[in-house]
Amino acid sequence: MKEDEPSDSPAVLVKLSGLDRFLPVWIFFAMVAGLLLGKVVPGIQGSLNSIKIGGTSLPIALGLLLMMYPVLAKVRYEDMRAVTGDRRLLWSSLFLNWIVGPALMFILAWTFLPDQPELRTGLIVIGLARCIAMVLIWNELACGDRETAALLVAINSVFQILAYALLGTFYLRILPGWLGLNVQDISFSTRDITKAVLIFLGLPLFAGYLTRRIGLRVKGENWYQTRFIPRISPFALYGLLFTVTVIFALQGRAIANDPFSIAKIALPLLLYFALMWTLSFALGAWIGLKYAKSATLAFTAAGNNFELAIAVSIGVWGVNSGQALTGVIGPLIEVPALVGLVYASLWLRKRFAEIS
Repeated sequence: MKEDEPSDSPAVLVKLSGLDRFLPVWIFFAMVAGLLLGKVVPGIQGSLNSIKIGGTSLPIALGLLLMMYPVLAKVRYEDMRAVTGDRRLLWSSLFLNWIVGPALMFILAWTFLPDQPELRTGLIVIGLARCIAMVLIWNELACGDRETAALLVAINSVFQILAYALLGTFYLRILPGWLGLNVQDISFSTRDITKAVLIFLGLPLFAGYLTRRIGLRVKGENWYQTRFIPRISPFALYGLLFTVTVIFALQGRAIANDPFSIAKIALPLLLYFALMWTLSFALGAWIGLKYAKSATLAFTAAGNNFELAIAVSIGVWGVNSGQALTGVIGPLIEVPALVGLVYASLWLRKRFAEIS
């Protein structure tokens, strides 16, 4: 949508697909189903661990890959050639996504969960996983710049392969050491994080890139965007809901012992979304971006790749870890929070129009 079009706020929830609109509901039902499954089938963990891939049970690994592939098949990799646009926006996005975002989540995690290392680590892992999927939806609803969003998502997808493990080591081990924080209660290796990223992001990223390249060449962009993508998109949700169900089936006892764990995770996440969006929008306005690109900058910085965070948490610490639990709570909080920020963004759009 262009800057000079009418600025009336659309019915945001109506514009979301049925699957996306009720995502928190589906996740909630998956949680309940998982808790019931854990009680009915107490030996489920042994069954899941009978066959493993990269230290993760095969059924869960397949669910994680299924969750990631449709997301990465949507990314417009060809737009990465267009890094000749506004360099202010590009460098601002890199700064917000790879310096400010992880640092802010690190601060919030240690502030709100200093004595709960697994949940704290889960939040930091989320902060390192930058947006590559739902952000395109939020950006569209907020009337952001579509081409810029596609470019930034493509850059984030590739950058995560290169930087995730190194940043994970820095924020989970090196920086706490510099600050004198106790991290002896969390064990991990950079190799484990690298392996998880290569398996659960690298493989679907390669498959998504090939799918898009071949699909566009053989059938054309119209078929790919209007026929193929709508057919495979629901499988990302199926993979997510399967993973949520399994995690809650295995975590039932831990959740019963600490029923407020979800609230403990939700508060720093809500603060993170609000602060990142506000800082990013303010930075966009400060460097002279118009509304559409400011909105794109804000949503690409505020959103996170929960699919990757869940995959890394399961691959490194296991499916019944607190890190994995934190990961699956993420999208339950993100969807209503980002819907609220879309409305806030559309209100700001009116203010931008009045100023111009």
